[in-house]
Amino acid sequence: MATSALRSLPSVEKLLAHDALAEASRELPRAVVVGAVRDTLAEAREGLKRARGGEAPAAAALAVRAAARARADAVPALRRVLNATGIVLHTNLGRAPLSAAARAAVAEVAAGYSSLEYDLEQGKRGDRGLGCERWLTRLTGAEAACVVNNGAAAILLVLAALAEGRKVLVSRGELVEIGGSFRVPEIMEMSGCELVELGATNRTHLRDYERALARHGREVGAILRVHRSNFRMQGFVRQPELSELAALAKRHRIPLVEDLGSGALADLAAFGLEHEPTVSESLEAGVSIVTCSGDKLLGGAQAGLVLGERKLVAAVRKHSLARALRADKLALAALEASLALYADPARARAELPALAMLAASPEALRARAERLAAALSSRVPGLQAAIVKGEGEVGGGSLPLQKLPGPVIAVTHPGLSAARLEQLARTAEPPVIGTVRAGAYRLDPRTLAEDEVELAATALASVWRAGT
Repeated sequence: MATSALRSLPSVEKLLAHDALAEASRELPRAVVVGAVRDTLAEAREGLKRARGGEAPAAAALAVRAAARARADAVPALRRVLNATGIVLHTNLGRAPLSAAARAAVAEVAAGYSSLEYDLEQGKRGDRGLGCERWLTRLTGAEAACVVNNGAAAILLVLAALAEGRKVLVSRGELVEIGGSFRVPEIMEMSGCELVELGATNRTHLRDYERALARHGREVGAILRVHRSNFRMQGFVRQPELSELAALAKRHRIPLVEDLGSGALADLAAFGLEHEPTVSESLEAGVSIVTCSGDKLLGGAQAGLVLGERKLVAAVRKHSLARALRADKLALAALEASLALYADPARARAELPALAMLAASPEALRARAERLAAALSSRVPGLQAAIVKGEGEVGGGSLPLQKLPGPVIAVTHPGLSAARLEQLARTAEPPVIGTVRAGAYRLDPRTLAEDEVELAATALASVWRAGT
């Protein structure tokens, strides 16, 4: 019986010719449709073998399955989602969303050729990233700057350019893991420099640096300071003031490099948040080179920024790794447009989505929550959408102790568990990403833009109604 049923399965070509696959064949690449047909037939074949008998599915049913599979296979893996988690810089969701100005700049540059490495005034080859570098020096007071493809690349390149084959002094309390299993000691090893650990985990004194410099002398290529942006140590802790460390490095004529991680250009204390050291503050304290990210607290595209003394930045640019780690034209376009907003701090706060989310008022969040809750309750029979107290996070390894209190919508439904509500939300168009807590599916309006509230309500109502 099983052999007979297997033989009755249609061939790939016969199934491809079925009317139920006609629309998919017109709209999708042939390779995707063919692959879906083969996978559907293979699945049916395995099902018959396991059942040891029975009838083969009808060709029409197989064609419908194959069409659905082809459409699912054709959906891009990288797509827009709506972030309702309350985590502003959500690493898994792409960290900082781009401003309208940045999106427009990307579209303009992507539409055709660009002046990526062409000097329009001189009519000859120009420098990649010049626009970003001009804004970075204006905004921070750095003598020079350059842009690479991410924050880890920035510190890797700086250490390779300034201290390859030499020793670099680092406090034990700063040997952090910066995300994705990238650890400072490993990055230092890849850069070709030798790590010299100083002090204790919780306390490192200026004299520890002085002793290491006296012991290793000219073998030392740099002092590295790593901002503990993704965790905090409290209690019996100590580290030298940045200005003290800068003065020591200057006396010994070696660079002081600081990895700030989050890349804050604005003082977040103005938003009522914990103060995060800014690039300008580090440079004013005497740091030779500052590295940081472009898509965290700065609120721009994924990038690594290198800022500081002209001669040191020039050495970074000339290193052989610089080309391998350079940023592409779309990231540079988005970053330049984002940086330009900082020329007017009030405009940056309003137009950079990450800063706007961090600075959102309780009244604005409450109004947004009420709109979303009312829309969901009215569109999904039986659904309860209660507004309760919640706490969001900054995310992205920034301000780890900072909580962002505000209203959240707790969604419950008698016919759908919280886990099922969450699962269905991820199948919406566009997908909505929320959280499950205390038996409810929760939506935090802080990370939904004003124009995304209605979009989220429509998408969620559609899948939740269908799922009941």
